[in-house]
Amino acid sequence: MSDSSPTHDSPPPPAVTGVSEPPVANDSDTNAKCQTALQSLSSIVTTATIPSTISLLLEDNAVSAAISSLLQLPDSGAGDNNLCRWLYDTFQSSEPQLQLLVLRFVPLIAGLYLSRVPLRQPQAGFEAVLLALYAHETTSRAGQAVTVNIPDLSHASIYHESKGPAKNNSTCLNIAVISSTLDPHGTVRSTRRARIVGVALELYYGKISMMPRESKLNFCESCEKWAGQNGEREEEEQPRGLIPEEESVAVGGRSEKDSGRIPLPWELVQPILRILGHCLMGMKGEDREVCEAASKACQSLYLRSLHDINPKAILATGSLLRLREMALDPKNQVDHTEISSDNVLSV
Repeated sequence: MSDSSPTHDSPPPPAVTGVSEPPVANDSDTNAKCQTALQSLSSIVTTATIPSTISLLLEDNAVSAAISSLLQLPDSGAGDNNLCRWLYDTFQSSEPQLQLLVLRFVPLIAGLYLSRVPLRQPQAGFEAVLLALYAHETTSRAGQAVTVNIPDLSHASIYHESKGPAKNNSTCLNIAVISSTLDPHGTVRSTRRARIVGVALELYYGKISMMPRESKLNFCESCEKWAGQNGEREEEEQPRGLIPEEESVAVGGRSEKDSGRIPLPWELVQPILRILGHCLMGMKGEDREVCEAASKACQSLYLRSLHDINPKAILATGSLLRLREMALDPKNQVDHTEISSDNVLSV
């Protein structure tokens, strides 16, 4: 009996050691990938000092400005661009921290890419990054659409008596599709462009709470350019039946007023409005500039939707502007749970 007891007690220590080793190995692999990515970035961005960690890099304004400057170069979207290749390889590493760093520049990449499409410039580098984001989301969804169950007031709740026959909630669900199923694509075509960029913006929206304010400001600026730079005056000057691309061809080129203006189908407008809604509802002091930029972008999109006679976009953008107006109204700042001093009786 004394020999059998040690025999049963000896296996647990090796088992505990074996379980604790993989997380250490994973952490070391993650650190190695992050350091490799940082070293590669330092050879591309030479005008700023690269921080030692990804978290510091995400908040580093100097490095972000340097990367943004490189992305805004005329040939930045080419297939042999080193920065685009770095963004592609970094996102493909499957490390959440590195992917977050790539998502930080999605608004700028999407803005530059869509604005340069009418110029017929080679943008294989930008397209590779956007396709990597699209493929990642396609794999994550596994052929399923993103849906939400909308409450139906015609169904009696558990807190109210039902006068009519009870309904089976399992067969009467009011399901709305937020984002439809994704088909795998290996190339970007004109018919797929809006969907691919829209999915990239959906990924950005999923991590928007972790994004720095400069990234959100870049997105708001891109939205203003996509809608049209001159707002109401542009709406009055442009002919109703002439789309921007046709007008550019008619005059022999794109004017400065129309630079950046793009078609806005609903599959692109929907994720745009989600991001703007997040920016508009941020009422903290440090988010004031973001709120104002989002308000201007939403106003531009509202005017654009009126010009295009897009009912869904008119309703959505108008609702966001109304919510913003209600949030700024002093009458809505009253806390109705507090007792007003006018109703207090003094004895």
